[in-house]
Parts: sequence; C-alpha cells; structure tokens
Amino acid sequence: MGPTRQRTLAFYVSPSGRDQWSGTLPSPDSRRRDGPFASLERALKAVEDIKNQNKGRLPAPVTIRLRKGTYYLDKPVRIGPEHSGEPDRPVTIESYQQEKVVLSGGRPIGGWKEVVKREDDPSDRKPVPGTRLWRVVLPEVRSGDWYFRQVWIDGRRGQRARHPNKGYFKVKGSKNDSDGGNWYQGQFEFFVHPEDLPGGESLENGEVVAMNRWVESRLPIRSVDRQRGLLSFQLRTVFRMDPGDYYYIENVPSALDQPGEWYLDGKGGVLFYLAPKNWDPDRSTFIAPALSQLIRLEGDPEKGSFVEHVRIKGLTFSHTEWFFPGEKDGRSLSTDTGGFPQAAYGVPGAVDGNGLRNCIFENCQFVSLGTYGLSLGRGCKGNQIRHCTFSDLGAGGIKIGETTIREKESDRTEGNEVSDCDIGDGGRFFHSAVGIWIGQSGNNRIAHNHIHNFYYTGISIGWTWGYDASLAGGNIVEYNHVHHIGIREDGDGPILSDMGGIYTLGLQHGTVIRHNLWHDIAGYRYGGWGIYFDEGSSGIVAENNLVYRTTHGGFHQHYGRENLVRNNIFAFARDHQMQASRPEPHIRFRFIYNIVYWDQGELMAGNFGDRNFEFDRNIYWKVGGGPFTFAGLSWDEWRASGMDKNSLIADPRFVDPKHADFRLSNDSPALSVGFRPFDLSGVGPRKRQRN
Repeated sequence: MGPTRQRTLAFYVSPSGRDQWSGTLPSPDSRRRDGPFASLERALKAVEDIKNQNKGRLPAPVTIRLRKGTYYLDKPVRIGPEHSGEPDRPVTIESYQQEKVVLSGGRPIGGWKEVVKREDDPSDRKPVPGTRLWRVVLPEVRSGDWYFRQVWIDGRRGQRARHPNKGYFKVKGSKNDSDGGNWYQGQFEFFVHPEDLPGGESLENGEVVAMNRWVESRLPIRSVDRQRGLLSFQLRTVFRMDPGDYYYIENVPSALDQPGEWYLDGKGGVLFYLAPKNWDPDRSTFIAPALSQLIRLEGDPEKGSFVEHVRIKGLTFSHTEWFFPGEKDGRSLSTDTGGFPQAAYGVPGAVDGNGLRNCIFENCQFVSLGTYGLSLGRGCKGNQIRHCTFSDLGAGGIKIGETTIREKESDRTEGNEVSDCDIGDGGRFFHSAVGIWIGQSGNNRIAHNHIHNFYYTGISIGWTWGYDASLAGGNIVEYNHVHHIGIREDGDGPILSDMGGIYTLGLQHGTVIRHNLWHDIAGYRYGGWGIYFDEGSSGIVAENNLVYRTTHGGFHQHYGRENLVRNNIFAFARDHQMQASRPEPHIRFRFIYNIVYWDQGELMAGNFGDRNFEFDRNIYWKVGGGPFTFAGLSWDEWRASGMDKNSLIADPRFVDPKHADFRLSNDSPALSVGFRPFDLSGVGPRKRQRN
C-alpha cells in the first residue's frame, strides 16, 4: 500500500462573503447564513486558530482559495510565522479554479463631472479636438491625506500630463559646471533653455524628471525664473546635472493637451482627465494608488522566527505607489534627494518578504504597479519565484537581498530561484530600476527568464564597490533572454548611461553567467554593454553567451580580478566591440575561445596597456574587411606582445548573422581554434505550469 494522502483543509474568500461566516463554502448558501470569508486576513486568522488548537502545528495542508474579483486593500496583508506551513503540510493561497483575483492597493475614483465652463479649466491651452475634459474633487487630496503620481484607466497606465508629450528636453547647465571633480554632488537647481518651459501658469504642482549618468531624479518644483531659465526644486538631484542631460516636466496644467492625460491639483484636491470624446465614466474604471505594498511576509530572522512553506499561486497584484518620505500632501518633502544612487534600490516591492524560507510564488501576475514587484529582504532562503509575469512596473521586477552585509547566517539571504518568469515594461516611473536586482546575496539561480524593455540594466548582481567583503558569490545566471535594455522596443530611449544586459560589481567567486541571449542594449552618453563587469567584479565566469546589437560593446570590464570570458559570441556592437578600463597589477580577465564579429566601430576601447590579461584562441572578423587594430596595435604587434597566439582573423561563417542566426557552418574556422557551438533554443521561459 502507498502512503495515505492527507486531506486538505480549505477556506474560501469572496467579495460576496462575510468574515462572520465559516469560510468553508466557496459560495454563500441558499439562505445566506454561511459561506466564504470576505477578506484574506480573516482566512489567515483561521489558519492561525487551527495551529493554536493543535499545539502550533497544522493537522493537514491548508489551502485558502480566493474567488474572482478585485480586493481593494486598506492596508497591506500581513503573513507571519503563525501562518506558516510545514514541508508536507504547506499553506497555499491561490485563486479558485484559476479565476481572476486582483489584490489592489488602489482606490476607484468616481463622481466625474464634465468641465463645461472655461473658468473651470486649469490651463489656458487651446481646446484639444476629439476630447472632453472631466474633473472630480477628492477631499482626501485637498486635506493632504492622499496624493498620487500614477493612475490606471481601464487596466492601462494613464499618462500624467507631460511636457513635452514625447521625447525630452536638454539641460542647459548648472552653476557648478566647471567643478568636474564634484559630479557626484547633487543640486537644488539647474538651468534650462527658457523656450522649452511650458507657459501660461505657475508650475508649483509640477515635477521635473531629470536623467544623469545612470539614474533619474524626480524633483518637485519650488520656483521658476523664466527669464534666466532657472528651475529650483524641493529635492536635490542625485548627481550634478550636465549640459545635454535629458529632462521632462510632469503635472502642469498646460501639459494637459493630449487625449488620455491627467493632472492633479494637490492644493485644490481636484483631479482632471482629458478623455477621448467617447469616454463614459460610468463604464470606466479609474484607479489611483493609495498603498505602497500589498502583502508583507514578516518573519523575524534575528529571533529565529520565519515564515515558511507558504505558497502563493495564481494571484494578481496591482496598483501600488511609493514616493520619497515627506509631508502628507506629497509636495513639501523632508527628505533631501529625489532619487537613488543606483538601480532605484530603495523602492519597495509590492509584495515584500523578510525572514521568508522555502516559500513559492507561482503563476502570479505583478502588473500595473508603481513600485518593484517582489522583494526578498533580510533572511530569505530557499524561495522559488516561477512562471510569474511582471509588467507595467513603476520600478523593477524582483529584488533579492539587501545592501547590508549581515554577519549572522540566519540574517543572510541566499539560495533563492527565479525561473521561467516574464519581466518587462519596467522603469515606467523610476527609470533606473532593473529587471532583477541581487544585492548582498549569494547562491541564487536566475534561469529561463524573459527580461525586456527597461531603461537601465536587465540583471544586476552585487553591492560592494571594489575588493571589500561581499556576499554575492555563487549566483547562477543561465538560459535567460534579455533584450531592449536602455532602448525600448517602441523606440524610446536611451536616456541613461553606464548599463548592461547584466551588470556586476564586487567579489563574486562562483558566479556563472552562461547560455544567455543578450541583445539590443543602448546607452545614452556611454555604456550600453552586454556583459558588464564593474567595480571590482572578480571570480566570475561568462561562457556560452550570445551578445549582439549593443551601442558600446558586447563586453566591458571596468576593473576586477581573474574573471573568465570563454566561448561567447559578441556581434554587431556600434562604437567598439569590447572595452577594458582600469589597469591593475594582477590578472584582470582571460578572454579565450570567443568569436568577435562586427561591421562598424573599433574592436577595442579603453586601456589594454598593462597586458595583465590573457587573449587566446579567439576568432575576429570585421564584415566587409578594412583595417582594424588591437588596442592601437597591428595584428602582428599584438601577437608579439603575447596575446592571441593561437587565434585567427577569419570569417566564422555564421548561417545568417544579419537576421540574428549565429549558428556556425560545419566548416567554420572557429571550430579549429576550439570554439564549442552552443544551443540557445531553450532560452527564456519554459512551458507554464498550471495550478
């Protein structure tokens, strides 16, 4: 006889339910005397009660099934250690029979009235053909208890009134342009070209979004000197703005000039929406965010108390927003800086875990969010995120780990897996956010994901600049398809610099980047690289990757130690194919068995003068011929210096490189130097598993 299958205890939650009922029925009974719970919190309390009745253990697996509908939360749902399952008796929170279940941090907005009087229009703009202007008074905004910067209209992100409607203006300069050594010092004002400013009214409700180097700054406007073109802000930029940096302006009345745009008068508490002419507010769903997080899984690693064996399946998480802490009206801000120095790392996840162990997120959707989708912070181990979709993200997709190095083993985050996920359309509000961010965290596996359409980096690993202690080793990145980073598929961008399909920094011994496809990566001023080893990246292996169509190179190492770049294909970079920056008195990297194939730009850029690296058994080919050099040296001079003694300048004979078919012909000379063909047909998410 086989093992006895345990009976599952089931609770149900429904918008038509009541928390006073038993929660054991999927629908109300005929007399409406019993039925499902109304809230997830009540179902979790039922789990806690069962454990209390059984000396802290579950007698059987427990499943909480949510019926279809949108659950508008007034606070984040807390899941604690008291709701944990056990290895053979997990607690599962899932949609009922794959019904559409949305946990929302927003509030539906109704009570719209059409603006028919000219004096009710907040701007002096000309009427926009094919539109109608609507307004609604929001008392909580007027009182300073609510403010928002993002909305969703019938499931789509609404465009906050923007100037210009498309594209970007360029910064004219700042008062400390000549102080080149202090580029990292932000400022409360900078100059713009006066003709670029919107006219006709005060800009006091407006915000400037300014891009510099690899970050954006979101800057509530304090004052405007139109004659001088001087904008002053309530917050400081992250770095000094340089002439030519991009910026745009949001939430000024005169920018309300395109169908679908909206404007919020924070002081007056009035929301305006310039709707298409046929928009019917009674048949439309207009949602503004009120929460920054939806679920908090709160263990306490310091006390050895964890949330364990919880499975969340088939749920949708939507409508969150976060902004820098300050006064309730969202404008008089007490913090100093309007951005983060890298990757928008301080923006929280809509679903947030601390002290989370052996939990699963499966077939969930993290969509229409103003934050990161999911974050695993302190003390999170052995968790799996699989077959999930992350889309329309104000920030990025997933954060794993912290910026802090934890000394206690129980406090460290490691050994998690993200697999078969689609993570795209990110950085919509915080442009510098990334698809997957791993901080001080090791031994994670990032596999078979599709990451696309971010303004900054696809995958970022590490949070130690240089050779000091780091916890980011042993991460495996494999079979991912990462593309349109820096530049989006709709043609927007690049607006930031210094990015990569994958970006690393610090000591990372045991980290392997293999069998990935990276392409269409673009930086604004510099730094659209495919594989980017920055700031002390050490002990990393990058092998069997295909990288093509980058602006500044398939590979770049700023500085680091003993990295291995082996058996990759780097093709069709624009400015140069590879770059090495800082010379150091140790082996910087080994570049062996690679194919480099290009039709424009230089082969190498940066500093290769110290020869503290190894190049050998590579194939180089410039399409169409023509001269090229190896870091300023001829082929013979380069080889005489000890480099590429067993390498070739030869056409590798790809099948159809113009159409991204980089398979090798059977007689490819690359085979003679030891290049091993690899198959990338399995990159990206595998077949989705159903509940």
